Amino acid sequence: MIKRAIGFLIVVTMIFFSADLMAEEQKTEKKAIVLAGFGTSYPQALSSVLKIKDKMTKEFPNIPVQIAFTSKIIRSIWAERADDPKWRKEHPDIPLQLYSVKNPLATIADLQDQGYQYIAVQSTHIFAGEEYENLKAEIKALDSIQTLRYRDKPFKKIFLGRPALGEAGDQHPYQEDILRAAGVLGRDVEPAKKNKSALVYMGHGNEIFSTGVYLELEAKLRDSNPNVPIFIGNVEGFPGPEQVLQGLKHAGIKKVTLIPFMVVAGDHAVNDMAGEDKESWKSLMEKDGIEVITILRGLGEVDEWVDIYVQNLKDAMRDNEF
Repeated sequence: MIKRAIGFLIVVTMIFFSADLMAEEQKTEKKAIVLAGFGTSYPQALSSVLKIKDKMTKEFPNIPVQIAFTSKIIRSIWAERADDPKWRKEHPDIPLQLYSVKNPLATIADLQDQGYQYIAVQSTHIFAGEEYENLKAEIKALDSIQTLRYRDKPFKKIFLGRPALGEAGDQHPYQEDILRAAGVLGRDVEPAKKNKSALVYMGHGNEIFSTGVYLELEAKLRDSNPNVPIFIGNVEGFPGPEQVLQGLKHAGIKKVTLIPFMVVAGDHAVNDMAGEDKESWKSLMEKDGIEVITILRGLGEVDEWVDIYVQNLKDAMRDNEF
């Protein structure tokens, strides 16, 4: 009887001790959020990136939010500016963090080194293309790291939230994400109507991934707004500017409102879309006798679009019990 009683006490003690350890671990969980996107070197386009960060900070006030840029070129530009006193003096409103912005892996490594083992990464990409898939592969690799002892794992939990137009899978059907995006973009129909023009979006696209999701979005926008001709084309991949021009000609359209379908209105928007170079979308359309009205606005400036990323992160947090 005495042995049984002692054994019972030992088991009870171990249970309470384990519970205390788990409770203590939960108290000391250090969580962080990383916003990963292409980035921009245009100071005037930073408002889109910072707006997303500010919204995330308000939604998750107790979790630090870090920005990461996937573009090496963009990061190198900011690094050069960090060593340029004249440039920094001329741009006093630039947040200090931009001068040392890193890629997602380096940003995550810094957080892990600071003791953050629970990390939620939210993509700010438009669709599940090359950059998103690369980011997804990196996060999966980090999450798969196994150590001999659980306590030594570099990450207790790390995961990625889907892009704005979703991704393949049945957990969050991408068709619903497209409908949601079409609802947000419907706001651009009014200025097109006011201009008595067609509405044309210039997306980034991708050369090695199918960009059919853009065509699905275009179809949903047309279904919802039958009185306004709507076209979506891409800098890379299909449909390109040639296909958009063919569509405009076929429909006999002589006036368009041209808007970037990108998170930031940076280099692509300023030069490839609205620039004076003969190869810009604006110039190509004007060459064919089409009047062009450009609106330089990144989607990150649109509250409802930022809400998409917030909701996608909330979904990922719920799915991963974060």
